[in-house]
Amino acid sequence: MKTFLLAVGLLSIAGTAMAAGKPCEELKSEIAAQIDAKGASGYSLEVVDKGATPSDHKVVGTCEGGTKEIAYKRG
Repeated sequence: MKTFLLAVGLLSIAGTAMAAGKPCEELKSEIAAQIDAKGASGYSLEVVDKGATPSDHKVVGTCEGGTKEIAYKRG
């Protein structure tokens, strides 16, 4: 029972942290580092309002409480 309560507590803390969201520039830097670590080049990352992602981009993250998205474009 204690393990169950601990798990529920940890999940609620994680959910609160995720709802607050990261600043977009911080998340954009983390995503760029992951892409660079895989050896990719010739890409762009843009911060856009949620739902305003250009059709030739792919959403790779959300930030600022889900109000903005990080959009990725190859080339």
